[in-house]
Formats: sequence, C-alpha cells, structure tokens
Amino acid sequence: MSESAPTPLPVPEPAVLARVTAWCREQRYENGSDGYLADLRRLVEQESPSDDKPLLDATADLIQELLAERLGEPSRTVRHRHSEGGDVIEAEYRGSADGTGGSTLPCGTVTVVGHYDTVWPAGTAADWPFTVGEKTASGPGVFDMKAGLAQGIWALRALRALGLPHPTVRFVFNGDEETGSVLSRPLIERATEDAAATLVLEPGGTWGIKSGRKGVGIFSVTVTGLEAHAGLDPAKGASAVHGVADVVRSLVDAADLEHGTSVNVGRISGGTARNVIAGEASCLVDVRVSSHEEAERIDRVLAGLTARDPRVAVTVGGGWNRPPMLPGAGGRRLFALANGVAAGVRGPLEELFVGGGSDANFVAALGRPVLCGMGATGDGAHARHEHILLADIPDRIALTAGTLLGLAGATGTDH
Repeated sequence: MSESAPTPLPVPEPAVLARVTAWCREQRYENGSDGYLADLRRLVEQESPSDDKPLLDATADLIQELLAERLGEPSRTVRHRHSEGGDVIEAEYRGSADGTGGSTLPCGTVTVVGHYDTVWPAGTAADWPFTVGEKTASGPGVFDMKAGLAQGIWALRALRALGLPHPTVRFVFNGDEETGSVLSRPLIERATEDAAATLVLEPGGTWGIKSGRKGVGIFSVTVTGLEAHAGLDPAKGASAVHGVADVVRSLVDAADLEHGTSVNVGRISGGTARNVIAGEASCLVDVRVSSHEEAERIDRVLAGLTARDPRVAVTVGGGWNRPPMLPGAGGRRLFALANGVAAGVRGPLEELFVGGGSDANFVAALGRPVLCGMGATGDGAHARHEHILLADIPDRIALTAGTLLGLAGATGTDH
C-alpha cells in the first residue's frame, strides 16, 4: 500500500495576509526613523568580525537589547558562552493565540536561525559606513546577514502588533558561521530537534528562498619531497612543488559541473628558493557537491592522490564542513507554505538551489524541515558592493511573518 502524501500546511487566508503585508509596508523605512532601519544601522555599525571576540560579545549584547526592545523579555534565554568564538544566543518567545504571548497554542516550536559574525575586519565601517540611498542600503555585513536578523525580529513583532497567533519562536543567533560554525553546530542541531520547522535568515538574493544548498568540503593537501640543489644535485631531489602540480591536476579533473561538483584550489604555497628543489609544499582546496554520492566520490579521489615521483608523499587534511542540503518531504511541505504566503504578499517565490553552504545544511542533514534564504534581497555578499534593496524589506518581513502564522495553524482570524 502506497504511503499517503503529507497533509499540506495551512496557508493563512488572503485577508489576514493582506493585514500583515499592510502593517509591514506602513512601517517607516526612512533613514533615521525609529524602526527597522534604525535597528539595522545599530547592527551594522556594531562591527562583528568572526575573529574578534570583544566585538562579537558587544554584538551579542546588542542583539539581546534589540530583542527586549522590540519583543519584550523572552520567556527563556540562554547565552551559550565561548572563550574564543562568538556566543550563541538562544531566545524563546512562547506561542500565543492572541499574539501577546499570554495564551499558549499547541502548535509546536519554530526555530529561527541567523549568524551575526561577518567576514569584514575591524575598522571597515570607518571608511564604509552604513549608508541609506534612494534604493539600497549598504555597509559591511548588511546583506550577509544583519538585515535578516532584524527581519526575523520584526516578523514576530508584526504578528504581535496585529494580535495574530504565532508558534513558539526560538531565535538562535550564532557568531561563528563564517568560519564553519564549529562551536555552534551542536547547539543549532539541539535547538532544532523538537522544532516543527526551521527558518534560516540568510539572504534570499531575489524574491525567492533556498530549499537546497551544496555540501561544502574544506581540505588541505600537504606534499613532502626531498630538498636538493637544483643545479648541483637535481637527481637527488624530489620536488614537493612539482608534486603539488600533480595533485592540482587530479583535483581539477575531479570536478563534474554537470553533476553539481566544483573543485577549487584556492591557494598554493611551498619551496624556499628558486634554485632549491622544494622539500615541502601545500594547497588549500574548496569542494562543493550536490549529493552524498558525489561527496563519497570526492573522498575516494582525495584518498588516492599521489605524485608522479614515488619519493614524494601526499597527506590530506580537513573534511566536509557542511553536508548537502537536499529538500525532503518536510522541506517541500514547508516551501509550499512559504510559496502560498508569498503569493498572498506579492507573488510566487523562486525556488533556489545554490552553491554556498549555511547552517541550514546541518538541519536538513538530520531530516528536519528547513528553509533558507528568508532574509534580505540584495547582492554583494563578502564584497564591497554588498547592499540590500529597500523596497523589498517590508515584503520580506511579511513573508517570514506569514510563514510563522501558517506554522501556528492559523488560516483566518478566529484564533
């Protein structure tokens, strides 16, 4: 007997979505206003490079302030402190039938995930301050992903302001995503264990969300040879640099773009001088895969790396930082809900499958329903043209709010 299809999640009624969208669009988004952009400015101006513990701590403090200011004190707060990386903030707001947090709904928990660390070094904001133009806002980390953090807070604020129901919302904000989420991964996995769904506030790019992401492998290859004088004793030497060249060719040949696998050797180093046969060399490798099968194939390639000179040894380090994010039945059901909400706000979503990894990969690998890219529309992540589109801010907030409303089981106003 075939297994029946899962029951679709209820999409809120058009009239309710219209109320949510209208509230989001009526908020002030002018530069200097006491609203969403003011919160975003505070987040961007508070720099948070992944390797600066004092700045990360100050940013975590700010996020807790913003949560309290916009939503009141959480019903439960845990700040998981780390001596080196950014702390993980876990702030929970109890589900409510009337949007206030006073009457609990039996609708489970939705975990909302975002990272507050950025790739930008301390001092970047001095010569590239947060700037609001006619159509865009720019600044270090504005797109990836401080705009998303503010949007998540304002989405719950919208439901509460309108007295609409919402599930229990568990915000999880971490400060080490840009360096691989090594510290925060187990906490994110634990915080999504009992969740009905997880929404990740990474940038959306277009009017779309990401239901799939590639897996990410970060590897280092060390090659050890035999040093010798390049002119006097060339036969006695075994070049590690030449060995790296052999390895690079094997790695490049392992790429299979047709099946979604890319391999990039991003950095090579080695040798001591022009006339010395190199005794050691190394390279750093980035791999992206769209399936577990391709990850296993790349593992076999890495295990079989050799140099043509048998005197040269090859050692591989590193590993898979993030597994592929593949949309399962739960993810498809969640996307259908978000797409239904989007149609009521503005129009159907584009379903995106992208090469970059995020914390959503960890959640999906555990078989849990997750959507990524719920955050800002814009461009330029990790680049000096990083920006968000101002016109899309209210609709993005409404999309997240409407999805939370649907996850509360709310289709109309009789709740």
